[in-house]
Amino acid sequence: MFLPTIIMAFLAIVLFLIGYAKGQGQHIEGAKIGFNLMVQVLPLLFFAFIVSGIIQVLVPREYLVKWIGSGSGLRGIIIGSIAGGLSPGGPYVNLPIVAILLNSGASIGTTVAFITGWSLYAVSRLPMEVGILGVKFTICRLLSTFLFPPLAGTIAQTLFGSLWGQE
Repeated sequence: MFLPTIIMAFLAIVLFLIGYAKGQGQHIEGAKIGFNLMVQVLPLLFFAFIVSGIIQVLVPREYLVKWIGSGSGLRGIIIGSIAGGLSPGGPYVNLPIVAILLNSGASIGTTVAFITGWSLYAVSRLPMEVGILGVKFTICRLLSTFLFPPLAGTIAQTLFGSLWGQE
């Protein structure tokens, strides 16, 4: 976490200085927009980290390993795909959950399937998608992407499981 923080701080400082050099107040306007975004997102981040921590404490490691660990095979990957699709919220909610799952014994295949299911199935986004793009398009998209989360999880487990000691 240290290196990404340093990189982001460096980018923020460079962009702030570029805005300052332009001399039209963009650096102040940008800082205000960033601050307002932080005020909106910070409560969500706070609760997402609490949920992630509580999951780690409440759900026994043995249970997680049994259902979504490397030995769970396709069952774990399917569970990850479905759970990801049903998971609400954006990356601020789901990435901490995936980090906790990885640290708690979930397989790389399950976690890749979770992230891919969250990206492609996105059940919480379906009402908006149907409203804007229509039922026909939404069904077409869902059917076209249905196999990708389990496939991505299977590929990840097969190719990269040994990197995580999950053969």
